[in-house]
Amino acid sequence: MHKSAVFSLLTLILPVFPSRTMINPRELTKLPKLVVFDLDQCLWHPEMYELSEIPSRKVYGPLGESGEGVVGVKSGRETIELFPDARLILQALFEGKYGDDVRIAAASSADTPQAVKIGRTAMTILEILPGVTMRDAFAKGWPQGFEGNMQIGRSPPLSSDKASTHFPILRQETGVDYNDMVFFDDCNWGDHCANVERRCRGVVAQRTPSGLTIDDWNRALVEYSKRYS
Repeated sequence: MHKSAVFSLLTLILPVFPSRTMINPRELTKLPKLVVFDLDQCLWHPEMYELSEIPSRKVYGPLGESGEGVVGVKSGRETIELFPDARLILQALFEGKYGDDVRIAAASSADTPQAVKIGRTAMTILEILPGVTMRDAFAKGWPQGFEGNMQIGRSPPLSSDKASTHFPILRQETGVDYNDMVFFDDCNWGDHCANVERRCRGVVAQRTPSGLTIDDWNRALVEYSKRYS
């Protein structure tokens, strides 16, 4: 089947039939340069503002087919864990399955400085692959020590409004234009996706109300490729 015919078929099927298989990048005519993730209830659970202790105690388990590693980290009685599909997507990005030109960033409006500290600490402990932390995945492709892709919190210059602070800062820090970005956010406490798409023209945003799923991932990449091919 011709590539354009495959693409047209995918745009019809994806909105109706959820998939457990990540879309093959060869089936897309264009990929974003920057994939931006919210954290709470998008990549992981629970919400960081619900927690009171800096996480430290590791929980070990299977990391999909990749072996054993740190699948959770304890904050008091609560366990911070990645959603299973989110881990698979981060694995694929880290392993370069969507090309080395696709990098990732965080845009999280964590409620308090304590929530930010808890979240940042969890990222240095949780693993996506044996020996590879979330923070390693977010650092891939950036200069050593670079933090401009990590916009987490709402203390100035950040705010609760990602469209007016997180995204302009991401564009400035990374040098990536809005029309080269895809954004995932649960939007359970405000429609960040709609606000970002309206005010940061060019960003393709995808809601993840049940945590990031492979279906959400496929929909966003198909929409991005359709819009910018």
